[in-house]
Amino acid sequence: MGEIAKPPHGRRLPAMSDPGYFGPDSITWEVNRELTVLFGGARALLMHAAHPLIAAGARQTSMYSRDPWARLIRTLMLQSTVTFGSKAEAQEAADKINRLHLKVSGTDPVTDGYYDALDHDQLLWVHAALEVSSLYFFERTVRTLTPEERQRYHTENLIAAELILLPRDHVPATYEEMEAYVDEMVHSNTMLLTDVAQDVADIISSGPVPRGVKWMWGFISFASFGTLPRPLKELYGVEWGPWRQRWLDLNLAILGRIRPFLPARFRLIGPAQIANKRMSGDTDIRIIDRMREAQRNTVE
Repeated sequence: MGEIAKPPHGRRLPAMSDPGYFGPDSITWEVNRELTVLFGGARALLMHAAHPLIAAGARQTSMYSRDPWARLIRTLMLQSTVTFGSKAEAQEAADKINRLHLKVSGTDPVTDGYYDALDHDQLLWVHAALEVSSLYFFERTVRTLTPEERQRYHTENLIAAELILLPRDHVPATYEEMEAYVDEMVHSNTMLLTDVAQDVADIISSGPVPRGVKWMWGFISFASFGTLPRPLKELYGVEWGPWRQRWLDLNLAILGRIRPFLPARFRLIGPAQIANKRMSGDTDIRIIDRMREAQRNTVE
């Protein structure tokens, strides 16, 4: 690894003794460190909101009216902390979300169905949408994964599933089966444009933007809508044609070409940069604390 640089104050911190559940050699670390995880997060949020029982839980908590970015930030906070934090940090982040989920249940006034934030089927949709969306944008902007690498990402991601109380035996066994499950769901009669789904679409397309990504949010929004499966494009009323598809493909290709030449601060999300420093003993910042700070002050 070469010589480790000392912190500005001249005192070397101990190298991180607990690299967490994965570490820098894992495929999860490689995928989730990329800034394009934000693209996947926005796309997954649209997929989550299209499920009326997921939307009902958000409606109960008035989440989008009080803090329109709370769910996305919370989802990405868990993903980032599980990936780059210590095992203790990952458990702390998961425990907080699980405590919130304990309070979210009831009868959906739109479908008359029963929603429960700890229901295994509903948790699976949330988990699956984020997984396939994360890999989708990684492969469009970084590199194509082999089938074995996709499966390894899927298998490693079961740790995150179990942390949010989704048993691994309730998750499709292979990544191919996970993709098939998502495809089946979006082509089923389950998806519905509720008031919550419309609010989410409005927020992503034209709402207040987290200041850290304001400079690129226009393209994140365009890409998150543009890469939705066709039934969800139709659900959200996304007008899409060949020229828009060509424009999206061109920009994703350009992003992939210039990415290797960008400084780390423009390629990697903050938690990944912190984790790299912690592994070298250059900082003792807890990722979960930094994510909470970001959550308190995100939108301008």
